[in-house]
Amino acid sequence: MPNVVMSAAESALENQRIGGLQLRVAALCTLVQVCDGYDLNAVAWAVPSLIRAWHLPPSMFTIAFLWSSIGILVGALGAGPIGDRFGRRPLILGSLTIFGVASLLSAGAGSLGVISLWRFLTGVGIGGGFSGAAALTGDYTPHRLRATMIMLSFTGAPLGGFLGGQIVALLLGHFGWPVIFILGGVFPLLLVPALALWLPESPRFLAARQTVSPRHAALLRRLDIDPTQNAAVDVARGNPVLMLFSDGYALQTVLIWIVYFCSLLNLFLFAYWMPTVLTLIGMTPTQAVFASSLRDFGALLPAVYLGLAIDRIGPERTLAWHYAAGAVVIAVIALVALPYAMLLVVSVLAGMTTIGSQTGANGMCGKLYPARMRTSGLGWALGIGRLGGIAAPVLGGYLLALGLPPTQIFLSACVFALIAASATGLLAFRGHREEAGAIREVTT
Repeated sequence: MPNVVMSAAESALENQRIGGLQLRVAALCTLVQVCDGYDLNAVAWAVPSLIRAWHLPPSMFTIAFLWSSIGILVGALGAGPIGDRFGRRPLILGSLTIFGVASLLSAGAGSLGVISLWRFLTGVGIGGGFSGAAALTGDYTPHRLRATMIMLSFTGAPLGGFLGGQIVALLLGHFGWPVIFILGGVFPLLLVPALALWLPESPRFLAARQTVSPRHAALLRRLDIDPTQNAAVDVARGNPVLMLFSDGYALQTVLIWIVYFCSLLNLFLFAYWMPTVLTLIGMTPTQAVFASSLRDFGALLPAVYLGLAIDRIGPERTLAWHYAAGAVVIAVIALVALPYAMLLVVSVLAGMTTIGSQTGANGMCGKLYPARMRTSGLGWALGIGRLGGIAAPVLGGYLLALGLPPTQIFLSACVFALIAASATGLLAFRGHREEAGAIREVTT
């Protein structure tokens, strides 16, 4: 009878100690996520200024938001098979290069059509880098702490949004909207050579090679893997996308896709439209950017507790309640006329419960999928979720065009938060599946 056992190499990786190597990989992958967090907000920060510069109504910028999300969708879906079959490191380096160049080109756009093109290419780059960095963090983390470490690396995204918002708020009045995209292009392009020098490939890809360099052999020895043997490790040997529906993973995959669609719809609805909505109710572009950036600051706080809760209690109850709390906070923003100081506080809470829940979902996804399909699991979940990101700007623009009070366009997000909460809770019924890190061997 075929039994599922764990090879010595897999056992070493699934139980590795957290040391300098693991922390270096997590830190570098966090910097990749910083780029994503900045990019997610960049075009939204620019729109209030572009409305005045190009004399266009707010709803017209739906097209720029839309193409940005389509680009992230394309990048995330393509990243899964590339990262699981050919390696995380080349995926990350190539994606960041595309992202940085396209962001710089966005600074010279003179029309809505041109900036939409560059935002599409920026999205392609960040969609690939985002997935690859999360998967690589998981490869250098023991199973018992995987959700926590992946979630900590994903704090780079709200950190990029928060710090980027503060910097943009200071510079926007002096240099105009192009400075947003110049900063967004320079940082990832400076990051590429640093990653090329210090970011290692996934240990599973190195262990599976017939021959490795002395440098890679030393890295494998640090992980208690013999580099002279062709180790049995959990890498993709077939179509990693089809694997998402095999070995008992089908229900899990469908439920995670529902969670990501609803979660990212809400995240993008706020990210794209919150600065514009705040200017429509009387704030200056600088005030709107600052208030919106506090949402990203709030998203940093769940890293203190949510990842550990997912690792110890499980994602079902932990994330379900977190998404449900988000529905309450969203309702307050949509229905209550808040003074500016109180709005800043509620913006922090919105970040905790919307972006924070999505960060928790990323940690959950990286933990529930084994290494052979981890990039595909994350990439396709993010890709399907980006369909929600595509729907978000259209939904926001449509609701604004209907003449609703600006803040009430966010009321629809309450429904999607509750759907995400329900789908997360239903993961308790996902059933039997092959354990992460298992290698199928025939025994008698």
